[in-house]
Amino acid sequence: MKIYHRLQQGNSSIMTSTSSYYRQQYELVQDSRAVLLAYCKTISQADFIEQNSSFGRGGSIKNLLVHIVNTYLFWVGNTTLKNTLEFIGYEANLNLSRIVPLFEEVDKVMHMFIELLEKSELDQISYELNGVRSTADPFKVFSHLITHEFHHKGQILSMSRHLGYIPVDTDIMR
Repeated sequence: MKIYHRLQQGNSSIMTSTSSYYRQQYELVQDSRAVLLAYCKTISQADFIEQNSSFGRGGSIKNLLVHIVNTYLFWVGNTTLKNTLEFIGYEANLNLSRIVPLFEEVDKVMHMFIELLEKSELDQISYELNGVRSTADPFKVFSHLITHEFHHKGQILSMSRHLGYIPVDTDIMR
């Protein structure tokens, strides 16, 4: 409420400092992701690639992680930054040690995205999804990406519980 009140008063220093919230928010996402990836090291490779049709987007812990990576690459790398980044197929023979560097690439494109956000150099982002063209503001894209990751992180933890593991707490507040 205090920030909102100061924004209403037209305090431009608050408006300027809010751009750092993107960076801070993404650092919280990275911290939570690091906890998840460390936990995934305790999961056997057989369980890591175990298919479970109750969990969409590839149906395995490995494939859900790949899906998270691909979503960042689509929205930030290819759609926003106009790069041509290749997506990773679910059929790729990956273990966790080969997935971690993929998230390091995600971090690189996200830092470029956040720099553009902080400089206010992004307007509407044009995209095509399922054959429909549309636009979204950068905040919506940013919000989609982090909520998308947390959604699938929850699925990974649930899947691991079904496999007999005891999930760790990956919440931001832990």
